[in-house]
Amino acid sequence: MSTLLLTHPACLGHDAGPGHPERPSRLRAILRALEAPEFEGLLRAEAPAATLEALGRVHSPEYVRRILDAVPASGFVEVGEDTVLSPGSGEAALRAAGAVCAAVEAVILGKATNAFCAVRPPGHHAERERAMGFCLFNNVLVGARHAQTFPGVERVAILDFDLHHGNGTQAAVEDDSSLFYGSTHQYPLYPGTGSSRETGLGNVVNVPLFMRTDGEGFRRAFSERILPGLADFVPNLLIISAGFDAHRADPMGDLEVGEEDFAWATARFRRFAEDYCGGRLVSVLEGGYNLDVLAACAASHVRELMKV
Repeated sequence: MSTLLLTHPACLGHDAGPGHPERPSRLRAILRALEAPEFEGLLRAEAPAATLEALGRVHSPEYVRRILDAVPASGFVEVGEDTVLSPGSGEAALRAAGAVCAAVEAVILGKATNAFCAVRPPGHHAERERAMGFCLFNNVLVGARHAQTFPGVERVAILDFDLHHGNGTQAAVEDDSSLFYGSTHQYPLYPGTGSSRETGLGNVVNVPLFMRTDGEGFRRAFSERILPGLADFVPNLLIISAGFDAHRADPMGDLEVGEEDFAWATARFRRFAEDYCGGRLVSVLEGGYNLDVLAACAASHVRELMKV
């Protein structure tokens, strides 16, 4: 078995408009990096579209229909804070969520050890009834709920190292003891959630990182706070919200995390999955807006996933 890469050309069709940081070139940069010879061993597959049933485990049917019906035939439509639809956005969002469903199926059924979903739009800000922060559907949650339809996958953990707090993910996790959410994020920063006091049922661990927190502080947050809580939770599957905008060169924030720190975190998560989850780990792209840095960090991330 090996690492599965899931993506789809439709994910390039989502266009949030001129000057918007969440742009198709983000995904192009990652996919170019993953064409290097060292990644020849990746299993590769096209992401299917998520079903309405899968989306309905996270979002209301009315919300799903409202988003899909709002997709314009031309031009742009704003549906939330900094969140815009273009003609290609509907299929892109369906493929992004569908990629995570296909990835969790692959690792649960033993077709791959772990997986990386190189998709957009991102998802961790999307709430049950609300698009926001560039996000339409909460991709990691859709995958987590899909995973829980399989026998033996009752407890799913989501780890999030994006620069921004995944408010949409936490909102679903905090009152459901079958899920775990652990997040590092710059604080205070958009969307304003993610205080360490937000603990849900004891299944939420937020570690806010203040401006200029470096790689040592980032690593300590996981080693001392999040991974011990995760071990107590004992998940059957691990999902990563992999945003790389906490990098020191990313234009969106003020943290000092480096490529080597994301690689370190990935290695720790992979070893945790090997020890607790039979290796079952799915990673999903979230943020990252410096194209060169994003490509390099995503490549390091996948390189560590492949060390199985």
